[in-house]
Amino acid sequence: MTATLLVVPDAVDEKAPTASSPDDSNIEIGRAELASNGNVIDDGLQRGLKNRHLQMIAFGGVVGASIWYGTGSAIAYSGPIGALICFFIIGVDVFFVMQSLGEMSTLFPIQGAFIELAGRFIDPALAFSLGWNYWYLWVTNIANDYNNISLIMGLWTTAVPSYGWILIFWLGFQCTSLLGIVFYGEMEFYLACWKLICVVGGFLVAILVNTGAIGGEYIGFRYWRDPGVIANGISGFGKTFVLAAVYYCGTEMLALTAAESKNPKKDLPKAIRQTFWRILIIFLGLVFFAGILVPYNSDKLLTATSKSAQSPWTIALVQAGWDGAGNLVNVVMITAQFSSVNSAIYVASRSLVALAVNGRAPRFFAKTTGNGVPVNAIVFSNLLGLIALLNIASSPGQVFTYLIDISGAATFIAWAFVGITHLRLRKAWVIQGYRIEDLPYKALLYPYGAWFVVFINLFLVFISGYSVFVGGFHAVDFVFAYIVIAIFTLLYLFWKIFKGTKIVSLMEADLVTGRRDDLVKASVQDLEVEGIGEKRSIPWYIKVKRFIFS
Repeated sequence: MTATLLVVPDAVDEKAPTASSPDDSNIEIGRAELASNGNVIDDGLQRGLKNRHLQMIAFGGVVGASIWYGTGSAIAYSGPIGALICFFIIGVDVFFVMQSLGEMSTLFPIQGAFIELAGRFIDPALAFSLGWNYWYLWVTNIANDYNNISLIMGLWTTAVPSYGWILIFWLGFQCTSLLGIVFYGEMEFYLACWKLICVVGGFLVAILVNTGAIGGEYIGFRYWRDPGVIANGISGFGKTFVLAAVYYCGTEMLALTAAESKNPKKDLPKAIRQTFWRILIIFLGLVFFAGILVPYNSDKLLTATSKSAQSPWTIALVQAGWDGAGNLVNVVMITAQFSSVNSAIYVASRSLVALAVNGRAPRFFAKTTGNGVPVNAIVFSNLLGLIALLNIASSPGQVFTYLIDISGAATFIAWAFVGITHLRLRKAWVIQGYRIEDLPYKALLYPYGAWFVVFINLFLVFISGYSVFVGGFHAVDFVFAYIVIAIFTLLYLFWKIFKGTKIVSLMEADLVTGRRDDLVKASVQDLEVEGIGEKRSIPWYIKVKRFIFS
């Protein structure tokens, strides 16, 4: 079964970017198979993600289990107002990152998103180093998620060793991740919905405890007066600033879904706008409520015996008289972790596929099934998640900590180059004679927002390891805090010398390939929704769902 569809050409010569002009044809017509469910197979991947999937994917991947105790760490570091300020500033950073991604990914809904666009508009060698940097970031996230699962499950029973929990959940996610993009989208949608319910429930519980409805004691803003709203001065702000940036990490993953979205031109801008505001409100809300539930100098926030015991919600509920509160928070945390693992495997595997398709990784990883599942990339990325097993012993556990720390600055590097790529793309667009009005999505406050993204994230890269200078210099910690910069630079230089790449001329930058301006909606369902096929009445519960998630 086939359908007429644009076809993306094979990877071009790294040394010779393809020139384009407004007079060029912006599509190439070819033949492409449909998946067994009727979705389009485009460049090997299945376009099966609907608007509601996109609405929840980034939300589900970003709001993980650690936010329930990480908010406690934030207020312990810098106080309730200090934490709010830090999370707000990084939120502004992410807002402009998403604005840049919105403009780029709706124009070019391609595999690899900003990774491949960096190669097209800056230097192909940059796509190589940025792609491997970003893949590594998400592989370490997979490992960290498996480690967190073992810690969370360990609260309930010690009958299963830590490595047992890691292997059990590794096998489970290995199976589910191979079921295809539609299953991933549905799984992530419902897990994210549950996570949203938990967050709203957390807000409600905080209000009830604070007002005395639970526990019988009115708290109000008592802890803002004593011990206060700011803690630990500039050092506290520095720690929370970096912590906030780490928690927002993953919002950009929405750009990678463009290559598997049914209608990226329409759905991606809406998802980018709404997802950001949901994440901002949730993060600021959780930090605010954590700050009125417990004082920032509570020793349990940083030294409690388990992750759930460090949560401000657990501390407040135990104080209110419920000794088993940790079990409730543990349930919320473990279910939140499921969604995070799901997203981490998706992003890592798709990053590796994009590298392979463009000749920057072994072609073996570009292989997909007839239904568009990149099996080899998924299995390999998830397999490396087993480095979480290093953490079950003391000496290897330190190695695991270093591996996770290395990935911290990788996020800021990725965000900085999102801004640089956007600036170059927009400049090439104008130089080659295209009109700004023809962009399907225009970033707000361009170019100021893009420049803000560049400068603040380069700043974050260099301060992310500042703690190694506090309380005495530690050479080993310094190396692992900043080695990601050296690795990124070496990868860039290696590919530049090996392939002889050059900085792309903006006049010759490719503004044609991957535009998908006339992507055909080939499935019967799409035709019916557009009114081409038989019209169907829409059930009331579908209307309610669309109202909430669109």
